[in-house]
Amino acid sequence: LKVTINQETGENIIAGLGELHLEIKEHLITRDKGIDIVTSDPIVVYRESVEKESPVLIGKSPNKHNHLFVKVEPMSDKLFDAINSGDISETKVRKKNLKEMTAALVDAGMERDVAKKVKEVFKGCIFVDATRGIVYINEIISLVLEAFREAVKAGPLSREPCGKLIIKLTDAKLHEDSIHRGPAQIIPAMRNSIYNAMLTAGTVLFEPIQTMRIDAPMEYLGNVSKLVQSIRGQLIDTQQDQGALNITAKVPVADSFGFTSNLRASTKGRGAWFLMDQNFERLPFELQKNVALKIRQRKGLKEEEPQPQLD
Repeated sequence: LKVTINQETGENIIAGLGELHLEIKEHLITRDKGIDIVTSDPIVVYRESVEKESPVLIGKSPNKHNHLFVKVEPMSDKLFDAINSGDISETKVRKKNLKEMTAALVDAGMERDVAKKVKEVFKGCIFVDATRGIVYINEIISLVLEAFREAVKAGPLSREPCGKLIIKLTDAKLHEDSIHRGPAQIIPAMRNSIYNAMLTAGTVLFEPIQTMRIDAPMEYLGNVSKLVQSIRGQLIDTQQDQGALNITAKVPVADSFGFTSNLRASTKGRGAWFLMDQNFERLPFELQKNVALKIRQRKGLKEEEPQPQLD
C-alpha cells in the first residue's frame, strides 16, 4: 500500500485526511487484512523564492549564439493573495483578456506598464516579457515560457517548487538562423539564467503553515499553549464559550506531526482541532540552511549549497 502526496499542489497528508483518519485506516488494514504497515512522517513540500531583487543576469545558450537577460524579484503579499484568491489566474491569462487582467494586476499593486507585459501566471509565480523591439522574440517566447515553468516546478536551491516570484525577461540577443535558437538552446539558457538570478538574489525557503482552531476545556489553556509553542506555533486568538476554549493558532506543518496524539494527551482526550486555512510563510533564518540540506539529501542531490554559475 502506497500513499502518494500531491507534489504539484503541495497538499499534505494532514490537510487531506488528518492524522486520526490515517491512524484508523492503518489500524483497519492491519486488523482486517493482516498486512504489516511501515509508516513514516509525510514529506513536507516547501517553496523557493528570493529575499530581494536580483541584478540583470545573462543566460547563454549551449552554442553561445543566444543571450537572454533575466532578473527576478520577490512578489508582494497583496499580489500573491490575489493569485491565491483567483482574481489573477493561469486560466485568465491564457484567455488573453488583457484589459481585465491588467486591471486585476494593477489593483494588486503592480505598475500598469509592467502589468501589460505579463505573459504567464504559473504556480504562484509571474513571468513578464519586458523586452522591446526584439526581432525573433515571438518565435522563441513559447520556449521561454516552457523554461519558466520548468524553473518554477523545481527551484535551484533544493529543487522545491517556487512561489511568490516575479521573473522578467528584460532583453535578448538572438541568432538570426532559427536552427541555432531551437528548444535545446533557448530552454536551458532561460532556465539557467532564472536559477542564477535567484541564487544571486538569495534563495529562501517558505514553509507551509496551518491555521487551526483548537477546542478544549478552560482548565487546559496552559497545556494547549505550551503544546502549540513547543512546535514553533503561535496563538492568534483565544475565546471562551460557555466554559470551553476556542483557540486559533498558526502551526508549521513540518513540526505538526503527532499533534493530534499530543493534544489528546495534554487534555485527557477532551481536546480537538480543526483545520481553518493553509498558506506559506518564510522559514526562520536560523533553520534555512539545515532544512535545505535535508531536502537535498532526501532527493539525492549534492549536499553543497548551489552557487550561481556566472561567466
